[in-house]
Amino acid sequence: MSVPRGIVAVFAAASVLFTASAHAQEAKHYRFAYDQPKTTGYGILGDIFADKLKTLSKGTMLIDQYPGAQLGQEPQVLQLVKAGDVEFCISSSANAATLSPQAGVMSMHFLFRSEAHLIKAIGDPEVSKAVKAMIADTVQGAHVIGLATLGLRHMYSKREIRKIDDIKGLKVRVQATPTEDTMFPAYGAQIVHMPFGSVYTSLQTGVVDVAENGINVYLANKHYEVAPVLSLTEHEANNSLVWVSDKLWNSLTAEQQGWVQAAADEVNRTQPARAIELEHQSLEKLKSIGVKVVPDVDKSGFTVIADPYLDKLAKELGPHAEKIKTLIRAIN
Repeated sequence: MSVPRGIVAVFAAASVLFTASAHAQEAKHYRFAYDQPKTTGYGILGDIFADKLKTLSKGTMLIDQYPGAQLGQEPQVLQLVKAGDVEFCISSSANAATLSPQAGVMSMHFLFRSEAHLIKAIGDPEVSKAVKAMIADTVQGAHVIGLATLGLRHMYSKREIRKIDDIKGLKVRVQATPTEDTMFPAYGAQIVHMPFGSVYTSLQTGVVDVAENGINVYLANKHYEVAPVLSLTEHEANNSLVWVSDKLWNSLTAEQQGWVQAAADEVNRTQPARAIELEHQSLEKLKSIGVKVVPDVDKSGFTVIADPYLDKLAKELGPHAEKIKTLIRAIN
């Protein structure tokens, strides 16, 4: 008995709808939080990770990015990831040190000799492996799947900083790590801790005299409006860790875990060079809008103080920190 064409068409349409519905149900969305605007190197990182994961999973694992501290500042978001309330996040290595103090090794002053050295070090598989092992040994509830960078950090203020004497006695906003708390006082500065979101008004009102960060972060957050002199001190790197909640990780299949790790590996390989290029573009933009850039900072006064601390601080932080420091310094 033949089936009328109309009924065949209905069945075919229903089959297409069912298949489409099944595919839609397979796609899952995951929150990826960070506290910088999407236009920064964090956005580059988020896009690389999201695109690679979507491709590998054939559209079944989709990343929803929450930039600009929509879900909270980094220390708060790290707690949300540990609790399983947010699936992925980016944190600076300095904020990672609030959970694992040995992560402060990534913020040690003049550990990275140049932008080229920084790109090679962050992309190095052995460095990445050592950082992951450090977090695995010291943090519960979340783990690190990749590294990234926003480039080198510089100081900015209403005044020029051409040599170490220029920051003596000044109030500098620093990240709350043992490294910063040791190094800036060693240079003769006063340290002030505060969330990143408070830096603009603190510079504006004089609560702090100096802040320090990457060039693009300085541009994207308009800190130049209240601190219009950027001194290229290159005193440390603006490194980042990519975190995943253990709650999510343990719910994934082995294949899905492989996709997530491969997406993070893609970040490790490609994000650093792209972030440095963004730093260069941002510097030209700042010059074009009238920001005073001091390129020829005399770093000798800083490095003569900082160099002995590299070994001392790493040893004090712990064995993981010592290993990471040694690996980074060995990269040419």
